[in-house]
Amino acid sequence: MALHASPYPSALLCFLDGLSWGFIFPCYWLVNCLLGSCVPTSLEKRRRSQDPCSFSSLSVLVVVPLYLLLLLASLPFALLGFLVWAPLQTARQSYLYTHQPVSDKQRAAEQGAGLVPGEWRPQGRSFCFSSANVCLLPDALARFNNLADTQSRAGEVGRRIRNGASRPQIKIYIDSPTNTSISAASFSSLAMQSNAGGFRRTSSLDQRPDPLITSSAECPAHSSPVIGSASDCPLHSEPLPSSNQDTQDCPLHPCSQSVPDCPLHPSSQSVSDCPLHPSSQSVPDCPVHPSGVQISISAPEANGRQEPPRNHRPDADTGSLDSRTASRESLTRFHGDGGGSGGGVPSNNTLSHRTSVFKRHVGRKRRHGDDGFDHEISAFFPANLDFLCLQEVFEERAAGSLRRQLHRYFPYLLSDVGRYAWRGCCSRFKFLNSGLLLASRYPILDAHFECYPNGRGEDALASKGALFAKVQVGTSSTGQRVVGYIACTHLHAIEGDAAVRCEQLDLLLEWGMVFRKATSCPVGEKGLEDQVAFDVILGDLNFDNCSSEDKLEQQHVLFTHYKDPCRLGAGEDKPWALGTLLDTDGLYDEEVSSPESLQKVMENEEARKEYLVYPKSKNQCHSQKGRKIPLKGNGRRIDYILYREDGLQPEWKVDIEEFSFITQLAGLTDHLSVAIRLAVATGEEEP
Repeated sequence: MALHASPYPSALLCFLDGLSWGFIFPCYWLVNCLLGSCVPTSLEKRRRSQDPCSFSSLSVLVVVPLYLLLLLASLPFALLGFLVWAPLQTARQSYLYTHQPVSDKQRAAEQGAGLVPGEWRPQGRSFCFSSANVCLLPDALARFNNLADTQSRAGEVGRRIRNGASRPQIKIYIDSPTNTSISAASFSSLAMQSNAGGFRRTSSLDQRPDPLITSSAECPAHSSPVIGSASDCPLHSEPLPSSNQDTQDCPLHPCSQSVPDCPLHPSSQSVSDCPLHPSSQSVPDCPVHPSGVQISISAPEANGRQEPPRNHRPDADTGSLDSRTASRESLTRFHGDGGGSGGGVPSNNTLSHRTSVFKRHVGRKRRHGDDGFDHEISAFFPANLDFLCLQEVFEERAAGSLRRQLHRYFPYLLSDVGRYAWRGCCSRFKFLNSGLLLASRYPILDAHFECYPNGRGEDALASKGALFAKVQVGTSSTGQRVVGYIACTHLHAIEGDAAVRCEQLDLLLEWGMVFRKATSCPVGEKGLEDQVAFDVILGDLNFDNCSSEDKLEQQHVLFTHYKDPCRLGAGEDKPWALGTLLDTDGLYDEEVSSPESLQKVMENEEARKEYLVYPKSKNQCHSQKGRKIPLKGNGRRIDYILYREDGLQPEWKVDIEEFSFITQLAGLTDHLSVAIRLAVATGEEEP
């Protein structure tokens, strides 16, 4: 199956499409401006009310008639362009495949890290998936969701995702009676060392390191005694002095601090005086006495592709980790200047900076009972993100901005997915495509899109459907390709149409089976079949697992074929599962306008009731802000990542390493993002 690298099979059709859109665009732009004047967001209303010199009402009275006059003048040209554009859609491809070439040096680095189809490691690998609804509708429609400035938001969404995914992946394992696993989201003291220290990126299965037997005089970051150079240690950029010398070269305490006060040089310090544990705690449980401390660091290599600074601003975001927190600077700038168009949030919502390397994040990431995997509410997208599925990327120009940002991290993209006009599945005219976008760090072998034929109401104006992709993640020692299957989808959104969504779930399962069968033919001279490492479904399913109105979808057969890690059963989620649909009325409140502030609110059971949408219930009360909130519950979880446990290779096993609810897109969309890291184990051992 050939991947479509152009929307049309010929250059002439591409030219005619661009020409027709040139006639349509003035009318389209004027409609956006007209609605922008009449449908302000809550942030714009707040700014107007706070500005005593505002002449907004007078401006509307003057501008609206002008827009209407220009709109009437542009209608004949728009009609002419439409008559050319609509028939062209019968020849348009259902998706656009783009590949960002990488240098030979980068290719060699990724080959060593397992990010190109090289030798499949016998012990297996781990893969990270994320799904996000980014609400990049045409500006006129986005305003009905209390969002505006779609173009600015698209670029900022791409930058935040890229900055979050390109961080070093740092894990600190502490062997203790409570056995806590801490995943450091973005510790700057280590992030700044990552470029200088040259940490190698890896996507292999993160096996827990073997226990190290070290004394308290040794560095907890490496197993060898700190006597000579420690250049390979992520916590020491210079050789460390011995325990009876001054510690002015140590990066974790000031020059004037003496050895007895240093938490990393405890040779002369008793356990009871250790600042990081109570006096009653034994040495094996202390993260500073490294009898049980293991550190795993995985950092991306520099790809050598730098984005030119915009307007030569000295603080322009380049996506680098050289600064203290690159994504936070980008976030603060967006809030301060409104994303370039006045659509941001107030600039006083900056992010606090955490510098404690061994801090225990109580309530942030825990292992619960029988879950067997970590879960957290994170302010950042997972480090070393491998696959990303986005929904509601409807606006064509916004999709281009987003694509440029994502290509700086993801080499392979499928975008502009769907149908237009009356082609294919459509009994109704399709003004918008499916809004799906798939980004991958691994080569995409095949792709296919199917449109749901049963859309109703306003949902029928978009060609919502399912995008299927087959990716190659390695090659076995016998020459077989190791592949994975990914399905991205966005289901019918109108409440009460449970039968429509169930029919779409039936089609999703059927189409997925057909796609896997059609792409599983033996390849190569040896005629070897592919080995399947994973089968994953990502997307916005527009129903939750707790609402009484969604019982039909909750009991669908889909959940017998694919596993939902947040689900206990039909109608019951795990206690830590969190709703992903935000109340649009509160998107610009100071309490939730930045990733970390939204994270803190989501971690508080009472506070999050103010900002999440909950299933409709008679058992409701009014909050101080006038919103109806339920007495109990964790909100509507409509964004899913499902994976198949059975039907893969014999003796291969898929386990969850971690699951995350992500707040990094705070202020840019009305959804929380979700992410999962799956470990694929083959049952073999390293030779």
